[in-house]
Amino acid sequence: MDIILSPEFIALKTEVEKLRTEMSLLLLEKDELLLVECKNIEMSYMLILGNLEYRAYELQCAVLRLKRKIEIIQAKKNRQEKIDISNIEKSLDEEFSEYKKKLDEQIDKMNDALDRSKCEVLSAEESNELKKLYRQVVKALHPDLNPNIIKAQLNLFNNAVSAYENGDLNSLRLISAMVAEPVLSDCEENSMETLKNEKKRLIELIGVVYEMIKKIKNEYPYILKPILKSEEEINKRKSELEVIISQLAESLEFYKVKIAEMLR
Repeated sequence: MDIILSPEFIALKTEVEKLRTEMSLLLLEKDELLLVECKNIEMSYMLILGNLEYRAYELQCAVLRLKRKIEIIQAKKNRQEKIDISNIEKSLDEEFSEYKKKLDEQIDKMNDALDRSKCEVLSAEESNELKKLYRQVVKALHPDLNPNIIKAQLNLFNNAVSAYENGDLNSLRLISAMVAEPVLSDCEENSMETLKNEKKRLIELIGVVYEMIKKIKNEYPYILKPILKSEEEINKRKSELEVIISQLAESLEFYKVKIAEMLR
C-alpha cells in the first residue's frame, strides 16, 4: 500500500533539504576560504614580502633583546654584582623563547609558500570539478550535516578535506565515487518531530558557519588580500618595511655600542 504523505510533511521535508543545500554551500565557502584562498593569499604575500617581514621581525627581536640586556647589566652594576655575560645570555634565551618560536614560524610559512608555489595548478575546468566533487562529499559525509556517521566515514571525509586542500582531483574523484548524497526518506524515522528538530539544528549551524566565514574575512591572512590586488599597495608596504628595517638596524648598532661601553 502506498504511503500518503501530508502536505505539511512534504513542505517541511523540502525546507530541510533546502537548508541542507544552503549549509553545504556555506561549508564549501568556508573551506574554500580556509583551505584554498587564504593559503594562496599567504603564499603570494610571503613570496613577495615575506623576506622583508622576516628581516624586520628578526631585527625587532634583536633590538628588544639588547635593550633587555642593557637593563640587566645596569641593574647588576647598580647592585655592584659581578656581570656574567654567559648567564645573562642564558636568561635572555629563556625570556625571548617566544620570539624565537615566532621567528621559526615565519620560516615555516616561507617554506610552505615555496612548496605551494611549486604545486601543479589546476585549470579552471578542473578547479570547478574539484569544488563540485567536494561539495558532494560535504553533503554526504560532513559531521555537521550527518551527525551519525561512523568513524570510517569520518576518516574518509578527512581524506577528502586533505585532497581538496592539496588540489588532488584524482583522490577526490575516488572518494566522491564511494559516497552517495544522502536523501531524506519517507520512513518513520523522518517523522514531523524529527524533521522539525533537524530544521532547528541546521538553522543554528548555518548561523555559526556565517559567523565563521565573517571571522575568516576579518583576520590574517585574508586581510592581506587588498595589498596583493594593488601594485601600488605592494610597493607602499615594501617601502614601509624597508624604512622599519633601516631604523631597526641603526638601533641595533647603537645598542651594541652601548653594551660594549658598559662592559669596559
